[in-house]
Parts: sequence; C-alpha cells; structure tokens
Amino acid sequence: MSVCLSVSPLCVCLSLHCRPVTREVRGVCCGMEEFPLRTVEGLCLGTSLAVSGLFFYIYRKKRKSVDKLNEAPQFTLDGKLAELLNVTPGKCLQYAVIEGAVHPVGEPLRSQFQEGNVGVMQKLMLREHKLVWNNLARTWTDSERVLHQRVNAVPFNLVGSDKACVRVLCPLEASGLEMEIIHEKFHQATYGFSDIIGQYLSGEKPKGQLETEEMLKVGATVTGVGELILDTDRVLKLRPPADGSEYFLSTTDFDTLRLEQESQAAVWRVLASVFALAGAAVLLWVGRRYYRSLRVRWDQERLRREYESLVAGGTVPETGSATGATAEGSGEQETALENACVICLTQARSCVLLDCGHVCCCYSCYQALPQPTCPICRQTINRVVPLFQA
Repeated sequence: MSVCLSVSPLCVCLSLHCRPVTREVRGVCCGMEEFPLRTVEGLCLGTSLAVSGLFFYIYRKKRKSVDKLNEAPQFTLDGKLAELLNVTPGKCLQYAVIEGAVHPVGEPLRSQFQEGNVGVMQKLMLREHKLVWNNLARTWTDSERVLHQRVNAVPFNLVGSDKACVRVLCPLEASGLEMEIIHEKFHQATYGFSDIIGQYLSGEKPKGQLETEEMLKVGATVTGVGELILDTDRVLKLRPPADGSEYFLSTTDFDTLRLEQESQAAVWRVLASVFALAGAAVLLWVGRRYYRSLRVRWDQERLRREYESLVAGGTVPETGSATGATAEGSGEQETALENACVICLTQARSCVLLDCGHVCCCYSCYQALPQPTCPICRQTINRVVPLFQA
C-alpha cells in the first residue's frame, strides 16, 4: 500500500502536466486530418482542373492558328506570284493565303452513283444506324457506327488568272475541307417476328444503313493556307508548313475561314473557363468548411483561456480522483461519487457550462467534447467558468 500511495501522486502529477501537451498535439493532428479533401471533392477538383487544362491547351493552339491567319499575307494567284517567290530568300513563304479553282493534274475521279460528277477528292462512307435500349433513361436511343469508309484523291492544282496554278500537296492533311455531298441513300432494315424477339432480348434494334458520297468537284473554289514554295522546275506548290502551323484547305473564302477559327477558339476558351470556375468553386467550398472548423477551434481556445484566467483569480477545485482515493469513510466516498464528472466518472465536476448553467463535467472532458454542446441538454456552450467550492 505504501508503494501505491507513493507512486499514485507521481502518476497523477505526470498525467496533469502531460495532458495539455497531448491535447495540443492531438489538436494539431486533427487539424491536419480535417484539411485534406474528401474523396468526392478531390475527384471533382482533379477532374475539373484536368479538363480545364486540356481545353485551355486546345484553346491556345486555336488561338495560335488564328493569330497566324491574321498575320498571313494574301496573294493573288497570277503570273506575278512566281516572280515574287523567285526573288524571295529560299524561294519560300512560310505561311501564305491563296485562292483558286480546282483543276486535276491528270484524270479526275468519277462519282460511283451520280453520273457526270467529277472531282479530285472522293469520300465514300457506309454507316449503320440502330436503336439501343438505355436502362438508365428507360428508353431507346439512336446509335451510329461506321461500317466502311474510303477516301480517294488525285493530284490537283489551284488555278487563278493568267493560267497560273499552284500544285496542292498532301490535301488529306489539311483542316477545314468540307466536301459536297452528292449522294445520300438510306437502306431500311427489314426483319421478321423472330428478329423482333431477338432485338428486345439483345437491346439493339437496327434501323438501316446510310450510304453517302462526298466529293470535291472540279471547278470548285478553294482557299489554301500553308507554305508556298517555288520548286526547281518553277512549279508553285502549296504544302503543310514546316514549322507545325495548321494547314487549311477550305471551300469558303478567307474571311469566313478566319471567323470560323475565331469562334472555335472562343468556344474552347469558354469551356476552359467554366471548368476552371468549377474547380475554384470546389476549393471555396473546402476552404469554407475548413474555416468553420478553425472558428470552432478558436472558440474552444478562447474559452480555455477565459477559464484559465478565472481559475488564476480564484481557488482551483481539486482535480483528483472522485472515487475517494484520499477520502475516509463511506459518506465521503458517496459524496465524491455524486460529484463525479458524468463523462469520465473519475474526476470532480469543476466547471459551469453557460448559457444553460449545467455543472456536469470536469474541464478536461469539456475540452475533449467533439462539439461545443452541453452533454446534458445539447445546448451550445458559449462560455465556461470554473466552479469554486468552499
């Protein structure tokens, strides 16, 4: 017993002195654990930033193309163009705009469906259309799949005034080329009763196949934007720029082409801004939640300091064990048990919770409360004062 009595005050002293340090460390750790994003918030933030970055990258490329188009010189396709390139260093213009009529170098391509239509580029496509059952929307939705696609091309020139011409190289690499649809036919699907049963079981209902033919006709006016060179055989050629700038072939005029590119750049900029704002909204939401947790922590710290200042100006109640380790007789033990903290049941009740006025716990258990609410009536605790017993 003597050993226990001698060791017990030391243990109590160590626990009293070590508890505040442990509480502070625990508070710092809790603050660090509360700050990271939740799974859904982190997923939304990462997705919005990634998509915004991708859209901004596409916008920058489009904006660069628009700037190059605005700076590109426009030339009239005539006999003076060859003389101009002949005196240009390297006989090359890195980015230039020309306009001319399409004319094949050899035999043109002939339409497979419309007799008499000839061109220099031809695109044949066969697409399957069907209805697919959507379990989420509980309805049939349209679906399209390309079954076959083929593109044919022959060498061609852009011809201007004075019979001047420019050979167009690598037309399949150009952007903005929209060919004319000269044939379009839909083949309706036919099926019997067994096919209908199979469609409802598989969730797919074929509608038919769409057959189309597009062609860049001979004589069509085309605007070309790219690298213009004068070959050794004094043949003008238009090819993709060597510096990686976008190569354009368009059936519209240059002003329309430039406006289309500017509108596309504006759309990508708006999309990038929308997703960036979504990411900022997630950050603001997380910051608001973290600020509210800091406010609660600051209020608890304010109450602790106020309690300590009141304790320093009065007599501090004993914080020893309420089970009567030092009490003598059963009467004192019953009194200590009645005055025990309702949370830990070991220490004496040492504080008054305001505004409700309940005296129900020790100050250590009050500090350990997850929320600043009274454990008896659940009312918000606005102030804590020490309990002095005479």
